[in-house]
Amino acid sequence: MSDRPRLLPLLATPRHGSRDVMTCLYRCGNACDHPVPNTSDNAYFGDLVSAEVSRRGVVRAGTVGALVLGLGSAAGTAAGAGAAAAAPNSPAPPAAAASRGGAGKGIGSGALTFQPIPPNTLDTFVVPNGYDHAVLIRWGDPVLPGAPKFDLRRQTAAAQARQFGYNNDYVGVLPLDKAGRRALLVVNHEYTNEDLMFPGFTSHDALTVEQVRVAMAAHGMSVVEIERVDGTGQWRTVTSGRRQYNRRVDALSSTFELTGPAAGSAFVKTAADPLGRTVIGTLNNCAGGVTPWGTVLSGEENFNQYFVGGDGAPEAEKSRLARYGINTTARYPSGNRKWDRAADRFDLAKHPNEANRHGWIVEIDPYDPDSRPRKHTALGRFKHEGANVIVARSGHVVAYMGDDERFDYLYKFVSDKKFMKGSSPVARRHNLTLLESGALYVARLEQTSADEIDGSGRLPSDGAFNGKGRWIKLVSGTRSHVAGMTAAEVLTFTRLAGDKVGATKMDRPEDVEPNLLTGKVYVALTNNTARGVGSNPKPDEANPRTANRHGQILELVEDRADNTAESFTWSLPIVCGDPADESTYFAGYDKTKVSPISCPDNVAFDATGNLWISTDGNALGSNDGLFATALQGPERGHLKQFLTVPYGAETCGPFITDDNRSVFVAVQHPGEITGATVENPASTWPDGDYAKPGVVVTWRLDGGPIGS
Repeated sequence: MSDRPRLLPLLATPRHGSRDVMTCLYRCGNACDHPVPNTSDNAYFGDLVSAEVSRRGVVRAGTVGALVLGLGSAAGTAAGAGAAAAAPNSPAPPAAAASRGGAGKGIGSGALTFQPIPPNTLDTFVVPNGYDHAVLIRWGDPVLPGAPKFDLRRQTAAAQARQFGYNNDYVGVLPLDKAGRRALLVVNHEYTNEDLMFPGFTSHDALTVEQVRVAMAAHGMSVVEIERVDGTGQWRTVTSGRRQYNRRVDALSSTFELTGPAAGSAFVKTAADPLGRTVIGTLNNCAGGVTPWGTVLSGEENFNQYFVGGDGAPEAEKSRLARYGINTTARYPSGNRKWDRAADRFDLAKHPNEANRHGWIVEIDPYDPDSRPRKHTALGRFKHEGANVIVARSGHVVAYMGDDERFDYLYKFVSDKKFMKGSSPVARRHNLTLLESGALYVARLEQTSADEIDGSGRLPSDGAFNGKGRWIKLVSGTRSHVAGMTAAEVLTFTRLAGDKVGATKMDRPEDVEPNLLTGKVYVALTNNTARGVGSNPKPDEANPRTANRHGQILELVEDRADNTAESFTWSLPIVCGDPADESTYFAGYDKTKVSPISCPDNVAFDATGNLWISTDGNALGSNDGLFATALQGPERGHLKQFLTVPYGAETCGPFITDDNRSVFVAVQHPGEITGATVENPASTWPDGDYAKPGVVVTWRLDGGPIGS
């Protein structure tokens, strides 16, 4: 077949970046076509410079977030967080599981020497010359021992609950031995697309209840044992033996424990659990992070789209539901999956609190397959892209988070307890409680050149988009700092608390990750085509373009280099788009030498501190991809494209191993183009028949470090 996918009869005009209308429907319930949920009248942040907080208020280029594996952790201190301990009755993660103390030694110079690949729209996975890649696992592959072989035309919920789920997003890799030969792959399954899952699909009304249950089982997370191939940077799944760690959790029947101040509150009590302590299922798991103690955090994002009956919810609850994007005027919003046919807990007319049991950060212990995953209410409830942790100099752990919605906010959490080093069971048990209590903050940014921001993206006269900022405390422990709201209320309805204290409205803050070598924090602001349009908030220095299609990268530097500080400085090192467009900026680097980039989604760091950026919805006409740039020295801002994913797909992850020898990415929704079906696919990646999401590993053919 041709490398170029054939056009489909119903091919739609892309919008909101270049994301197809089919993706908009299934990924987020057409969020950008609905009114902006944030209708608060927060002061324009240019007026807040001195304001105080009110508590009232494989082809190669020549032919055409992160744990680190040594394996080390995606989260630790800039100097190394210390060893993670094993859960009782499970093998101890090696010391490298939570330390990057050796980062930067023996793994390359840090210079990004690969030749950037050109933009393309091929239906294949493209890497630079000198590199190769392999599909590690795909939708339907066996995860649990005894899983049946995938049968497209005879899918069952029981089978899917034992197989790799659909639309993989976050990828984390945790070591199983000190030599770096074995590891655990942990993957989110964000959402399903029944058009591309079931032959003969016509509508959600026509699905059988069993097919609905299949889709529910295809959500959630997978834990899979993997092993290195012959000492190279390639990995493969373990297909023999006990595979004792392999695990699936899903939206159908898995049980999760609620922790923190909102657990047991009236807001989370339902018929399914009158005590408000446990939740059935996890929804729309997007990005995540690996903790210094060897667990994985997963963010529940667009959970709103799974519920029906918002029109029949109690009147007193409707404003809260609407703030979270839940339709309160129709029983079945357009495109709704109608999961109430399989479980009436998704009917808000019957169970209005069920929506409050989603939108949390989930923590799962991949080393203990019998442990119950937990939803941590102390980290707040909103559309979490993910959460990433660093250990501050004081020993407290700090988690950074973004609320992926137009005009929503940045958050951070600082634990009450301190991280305990060591590999003893005592240390492990202690560290597993770190996210249960602490202080939750929301960000307010100030700007230095407000009068020069006209929406064009032109740099101010001082030569930078920059300013200062403050972290506004919402809750500390069980004490609320927001007038009129209890701590449980602030944590359950965190968006409303952010509205009250005047947080800064951002252009879709998605992945937020600290660089473990410097402690600086990087935020992917994906896009916001509503910025400055109509009565929506105007451009500002952190979000400087009207109808922002391409997004930007925000860099935060905490005061005194202390991640627990309540003030910071910020700047925009990268304003994305076509380098030939005057509104773009690449840290002052020569723009004739950089790769075009659009719609940054997730970020990660290699062991030398370089920034890697994956994209979602490239508005420049090319497939999405993975990019990298140095953050320091003369190469700062020299952005290069490292790979592209197949036609219609999004680049998720990424994850770079601590030895810099492997890059993992998730290829999400390949061929998700309006008019595509299983029988008439827009992509045939990866097997040449029909589109299947999957996880890919890329490595250098000569065994050297990735990128350099």
